[in-house]
Amino acid sequence: MMFFFRYLTLFLICTQCVVLQAQEQPKVDFLTANVDVKPNEQAKKINGTVTYAFNVLATVDSVFLDAKKMNFTTVLLNNKRVKYKVDENRITIYKKLKKGKKYNLKLTYQAQPKQTLYFVGWNKKDDKNNQIWTQGQGKYTSHWLPSFDDMNEKVIFNLTIIFNENYQVIANGKLKTTNVKDNLKEWEFRMKNPMSSYLLAFAIGKYAVNKQFSASGVPLELYYYPKDSAKVETTYKYSKAIFNFLEEEIGVAYPWQVYKQIPVRDFLYAGMENTTTTIFSDAYVVDSVAYNDTNYVNVNAHELAHQWFGDLVTEVDSKNHWLHEGFATYYAYLAEKEVLGEGHFNWKLFSTALQLDKFSQKNKGESLLNPKASSLTFYEKGAWALHALVDLVGKNAFKEGVKNYLEKHKYKNVTVSDFLSSIEAASGINLKDYKSTWLTTKDFPTSKAKNILKKSSSSIATFYKLQKELTVSNKKNSVIIDRYWDKATSTQLKKYIVEFYSKSLSKTVKKHILTSNDVTLRQTLLLNTQKLIGEDIAYFESFLVDKSYTTVENALYKLWIYNPEKRVTYLNKTKGIIGFSSKNVRQLWLALAIMTKEYNVDLKNEYLKELRGYTSEAEHFETRQLAFSYLNDLFYLDKTNLVDLIHATNHPVWQFKSFARGLVNDILEKKEYRKMFLELEPQVSKEDFKYIKSKL
Repeated sequence: MMFFFRYLTLFLICTQCVVLQAQEQPKVDFLTANVDVKPNEQAKKINGTVTYAFNVLATVDSVFLDAKKMNFTTVLLNNKRVKYKVDENRITIYKKLKKGKKYNLKLTYQAQPKQTLYFVGWNKKDDKNNQIWTQGQGKYTSHWLPSFDDMNEKVIFNLTIIFNENYQVIANGKLKTTNVKDNLKEWEFRMKNPMSSYLLAFAIGKYAVNKQFSASGVPLELYYYPKDSAKVETTYKYSKAIFNFLEEEIGVAYPWQVYKQIPVRDFLYAGMENTTTTIFSDAYVVDSVAYNDTNYVNVNAHELAHQWFGDLVTEVDSKNHWLHEGFATYYAYLAEKEVLGEGHFNWKLFSTALQLDKFSQKNKGESLLNPKASSLTFYEKGAWALHALVDLVGKNAFKEGVKNYLEKHKYKNVTVSDFLSSIEAASGINLKDYKSTWLTTKDFPTSKAKNILKKSSSSIATFYKLQKELTVSNKKNSVIIDRYWDKATSTQLKKYIVEFYSKSLSKTVKKHILTSNDVTLRQTLLLNTQKLIGEDIAYFESFLVDKSYTTVENALYKLWIYNPEKRVTYLNKTKGIIGFSSKNVRQLWLALAIMTKEYNVDLKNEYLKELRGYTSEAEHFETRQLAFSYLNDLFYLDKTNLVDLIHATNHPVWQFKSFARGLVNDILEKKEYRKMFLELEPQVSKEDFKYIKSKL
């Protein structure tokens, strides 16, 4: 799973998963689950029936399923009524179950989940955004299906979903049949192999699909909103190549029947590796310009890698979480190396090594075996640990060890010891010291990482050499940098020179960047230039048409600030640009157009109306957050905006919810806003007003 933020920092920031214990019912082995569900989008409820088949390994007098706040109308064991008890978290069946016997447990239930099952856009004017989707990472599927808050219980799930025939339904497994009756459609999905229940998922919405096949014949289904047909190629760029590469690199065939990818609105994270069915944020549905700033390539590869590392073999508990996130991160980097080049791969590792080194220097370093470690540790230190292991044992031994590890433990649960034993067997190398250095020790081994990078990348070795010379030489920094710049052929090397030493760049180097067509270098220089002055302004004006929404946004703002005489010109040049899914360029443009006195005076009310409209629940949460910020900082929030803000305090995306609550706290210091909130209380639900009321 990957997490992301866009404002103020962008995007792949991850957190730890829930600590899960060893198997909770070792005397019972659940085998299959036939699930029938019917979501109710108006009531935001789900009705369902599930039949589990299970074997009893040792005589017990009860069996339970995790079930959060559910109502049950049917409970049958082998088609007979049975004594049971329901509390807020579980349903427990009381019956003496005999060793060696197989049982069938049928449950009919209803639930109204507060999390895990999300109804997005319903009851709003715009039905194009209507979606239902799940996010069960860790142990949360039990909010919509009686199941297992335990990764160690693996079951073959067959899922049937009934919903409006005008929508598309996508779920785990291969679509076997569909059937339409009375405007309702039944989609029947089938799995062949077992998986942990947190990986069970479905998504419902208005979708079209691009169907392909991998080199090995696996069906690939790339879903998209019909309005985004022009963005399919850029959004899913390299998808088939990544799939083919990972099958070859991992050495084990893709372990499921089909692979689907589905974008959804206001997703909680960047992506989630549900078995056969990755769900990801539609913020990654991009055009060719946005692709240059942020794209789906890394998330795409990361979630696909999880189909082996996490789905095929699953951690016993969070002490072994490296086996999920470290592996998915590293194999995603390898996939990027395949499609974007070795330079991209090495400089990405350089970047994460910098982050990890700073983390350690602040005494925040963590062991990879710490179940409560941060995302930086599990993902980036985890990837580095694998890169160092390849360096130690060699690519061939590493690949053989990984293949044997996956084949031995397929569809089962694993520990770090299982993996290390497999690598030791393949390489003949004792990994005791490796484990101590990379897995157990808290601090990141920066010097070892540097040595690996210098061996594998001449451009990174050159950067380290430059850093040393700038430290010890008596020559002017700009003179030294000029010499290295002239010899450099790597854009990434030049990018880091600009990032680290922007204040020491000579006029010659700056002019080279300003007059170049290199989008990356131009953006890096712009972001590291605090003030636009003198003759440079004329060069920076050309940045307004760069193929980068980040560049355009920053160039427009800085030019508007530092060259006020040409504000009208800059606004006219950028008036049709929207930007990312957050509408970053458009919203900045509206704010500046309103504040530019001489610009389209008769349209200012329309501009403000448009900006206010972007706080609506019909908009992407990133769009809303940016609009709230502009309105609060530069103008004011009207009653409609405040109603939108009240709803936002209960938004499922915790980053946005936290932002909204923080904004409420700030504006409640003003008496006029306190009065307006009280007047609005009758217009919203008690649940939505709960946070506001606690602060009044």
